[in-house]
Amino acid sequence: MTEHTEIRAEILVEILEAALGAVEEGIAVLDSESRVLLWNPAAAAITGYHSSDLLYRSLPENLYKIDEHHTGSPERPISVLLRHAQGHVLPAMLRRTQLRDALGKRFGMLVRFHPVEEVDSMPHGEMDDDGNLQKHVESSQADMQDRLDQAWQDWTLNRIPFGLLWITVDQAATLRRTHGHDGSEAMLGIVERTLLHALRPTEMLGRWGTHEFLVLSHERTREMLDAHARHVCELARTADFRWWGDRVSLSVSVGGAQAAEDTSWDCKLSGLLKRAQTAMQAAVYAGGNTVVVPEAKMTASLEVGRDIPGDTPDNRPESREQECSQS
Repeated sequence: MTEHTEIRAEILVEILEAALGAVEEGIAVLDSESRVLLWNPAAAAITGYHSSDLLYRSLPENLYKIDEHHTGSPERPISVLLRHAQGHVLPAMLRRTQLRDALGKRFGMLVRFHPVEEVDSMPHGEMDDDGNLQKHVESSQADMQDRLDQAWQDWTLNRIPFGLLWITVDQAATLRRTHGHDGSEAMLGIVERTLLHALRPTEMLGRWGTHEFLVLSHERTREMLDAHARHVCELARTADFRWWGDRVSLSVSVGGAQAAEDTSWDCKLSGLLKRAQTAMQAAVYAGGNTVVVPEAKMTASLEVGRDIPGDTPDNRPESREQECSQS
């Protein structure tokens, strides 16, 4: 092989890797012995397995399972359950394509997959020792902090994307005054269970502060995080809270922040948390029942003049008739 040919081959490889890096579905290229030759960033984001863990190795045996009774074409998209590196299972569509040379001899396989975003009938959660599914919720802020630290490490070292949704219940401060601590905690428990129904299979929900929640999301872009946040906001309104004969309508304000290649914000986990909190504050001061997921460069314009360490103002309208919207 000449030097010119070698340089051209290197350029083609770089172009191929860049092209596959821009694709939002997970892609794996396997050789004739089923070893991984290429594992694109979307595949890492979806499964939690880094390319450095898989290159020149076989795919994990339990990464996905195809029904042994499946009788369709092996190259047609099929529904599977992917097992995340952290133990989560998530519904996905997967397609395998045999790679052959000009003479028809097989020399590899292309595997493509993407999560099924909205399938209520599919199981969501982690498997326990008995094979039962568990929901993704952390009981303490310290446990949630551990999850955040791990996600930040995955982002800084391997650029596995993630975002945060900072959620506050609009009526929380008023309910603490009118129904006391027990009523407020009962309300938060109902909101938490309602929010769990809106979680993606790989997401984590945790209490944050006295009456707020944080969602660790693995949406791959700010736009996807924004759309998901609006779904969460809308679902929260279905929470049915009754306390000593009183029925209280609930709503939430949601602020989001996506880890991104942008030097206009403090590139630390604390900076990302601050962006999510600032966006949540902007949603509160917009009247509540609102979603704000700004671009990183827009975050500074959302400052409301003071921090809210864990409690948000209660001088908001009691009526929340407007739809969850993006400010």
